[in-house]
Amino acid sequence: MIPLLLVLLVILVLFGAGFAVEVLWYIAIAVLVLWLLGFVMRSGSGRWYRW
Repeated sequence: MIPLLLVLLVILVLFGAGFAVEVLWYIAIAVLVLWLLGFVMRSGSGRWYRW
């Protein structure tokens, strides 16, 4: 019984980590797109965002 619970716990941890990594990938892609848009849409000497 205990080994089965340990295996289920490991599966849950790996599933949770995979979900978190996927969410982080989406956030990283969104930040990259905003960063690239900052170069394309800059007006004059300043950027349109304040990072």
